[in-house]
Amino acid sequence: MKKKVILYRDIPAPERQRLEAQCDVTFFDGINQDNQQAFVSALADADGLIGSSTDMRPELLDRAPKLKAASTISVGTDQYDLNYLAKRNIPLMHTPGVLNETTADTLFTLIMCTARRAIELSNMVREGRWTSNIGESLYGTDVHGKTLGIIGMGRIGYAIAKRGHFGFDMKIQYSNRSRKPDAEQDLHATYMDMETLLKTSDFVCVMTPLTAQTERLIGAKEFALMKKSAIFINGSRGKVIDEAALVDALSNGTIRAAGLDVFEVEPLSGDSPLCKLDNAVLFPHIGSATAETRLAMITCAVDNLLNALNGDLSQNCANLHLLNR
Repeated sequence: MKKKVILYRDIPAPERQRLEAQCDVTFFDGINQDNQQAFVSALADADGLIGSSTDMRPELLDRAPKLKAASTISVGTDQYDLNYLAKRNIPLMHTPGVLNETTADTLFTLIMCTARRAIELSNMVREGRWTSNIGESLYGTDVHGKTLGIIGMGRIGYAIAKRGHFGFDMKIQYSNRSRKPDAEQDLHATYMDMETLLKTSDFVCVMTPLTAQTERLIGAKEFALMKKSAIFINGSRGKVIDEAALVDALSNGTIRAAGLDVFEVEPLSGDSPLCKLDNAVLFPHIGSATAETRLAMITCAVDNLLNALNGDLSQNCANLHLLNR
């Protein structure tokens, strides 16, 4: 008998057909007020879950007593409670690896756009305000040869550092739970505590996962430690920073600029104070948003779920260390 799976995000037909060939699939195109009750009802018989962009709270998953595995189409796992899943011995599969380079491209784009004031100056041209050569008040700042500080030297952090080191001759320094010998050997990266990194970096890039320990990791105190000329980049999760403190730091000249791909509440409201700041470059959470990478993530997530339902957790299990297996 086929295992019952809930697909709560639309995926390309070939991947959906591959899933349907091995499982009895119930599909929801996102979870909303109109289909919430039907989704909860379907949970009662679900063996597996696959999707993204939905908060799978423990009280919701309590309605899925038969659940054997979940697969998120993302590298981040903050939409699930890993400890809760572990108590029920349910593996959570995710998609690290396939999005590293694409996301690093996006984050380095933020570095370049903020440094050279690309969005601000592009808007000046579009709005007909470019009437003569720009003056010093609109100059940007160099990227090459500067110091790039990375908080969270995981796969994506390493890929960003690689671009900075080899492409722009940047000095790399990082703060992480543990040292990364590959980064130190290959990129000549320097390991240091976060306070020293904040004080000495020209660009500060946060790439930590969102956990109880990293929520609001960067706030008013941390922004005050940075150089006035520093540029802050966040490509991890919005709740890793205190957004109101960032607005204050940008408004008051505590730091030079910020480039953000993630926000405390998404989508970001058009009346957010961030939208009124010329020194904030704002992307709509597009870190992995290329056709090639999003398809690779979906393919990986389908593989992950099918493998997990068959008892194979050898690849991409986010909470393997917590499971009783």
